[in-house]
Amino acid sequence: MPFLDVSEGGRRGHSGRDGVYWDDETYCDRSVLLSLPGSFDLHRPAIMVVFFHGNQATLERDVVERQRVVDQFVASGLNAVLVAPQFAHDAPDSSAGNFWRPGFFALFLNEAATDLAKLYGSPRSFSAFDRLPVVLVAYSGGYAAAGYALAVGGAAKRVYGLVLLDALYGEEDKFVDWITQYERAAFFFSAYSRSSTSGNIEAEAALKAHHVQVRESPPAHFTPGTVTFLATNPQVTHYDFMTEAWVRFPLQWLLQRMPGYFVRGPGVLH
Repeated sequence: MPFLDVSEGGRRGHSGRDGVYWDDETYCDRSVLLSLPGSFDLHRPAIMVVFFHGNQATLERDVVERQRVVDQFVASGLNAVLVAPQFAHDAPDSSAGNFWRPGFFALFLNEAATDLAKLYGSPRSFSAFDRLPVVLVAYSGGYAAAGYALAVGGAAKRVYGLVLLDALYGEEDKFVDWITQYERAAFFFSAYSRSSTSGNIEAEAALKAHHVQVRESPPAHFTPGTVTFLATNPQVTHYDFMTEAWVRFPLQWLLQRMPGYFVRGPGVLH
């Protein structure tokens, strides 16, 4: 069955859990948020952070304003660039969009490198941006796009770290397969509230069955081979997870634990 499985009055749509999501309202936004801090130095070790948002989100209202993803990213002091695509626009839908397509994640990173080089003021720096190791961060419904990006996206070897923030609601096999294949070359971290407990327990059990060493407490640093599942306080809510989880501003906390990729000390958010 095609993804756009509804047609009415010349409009095409997808039948979702709360009715029909129309293509011209929900899936037509191709916006991508790019952040390149003023302190960024391409001549030093650097990272590309790719953030996949969850359901009922827009880049400006939720990713930037409510979740403060850009603020946390910049305050971390990490020598990195941030890339965040818009998925289903303000809809309760976890569709992976083009990331379902084989090889699309690699194409997306390639296009991001082109735009980042222009933003950096040096189009010739494209190849340097296109070689940056990737830390893929998925929150909530971003799990579907992340799972397919790893499984069929054509750039799994480039992913230096995978971070799931209350996001294991499915595709556990794809994450387990990637971890078992790249465990020694990358790190994995999944923190969760009660909302995604079952998916995390299932994935952790599968990894232990593959004899992968798993920890359940926050690591001091994220280095290749570190695999962590972190259960948060039962009072932590899914909706606030990007700003209030096991710590306040968890994304900043995470990014500050990647040794070798800093240009300055961390900032303070309020």
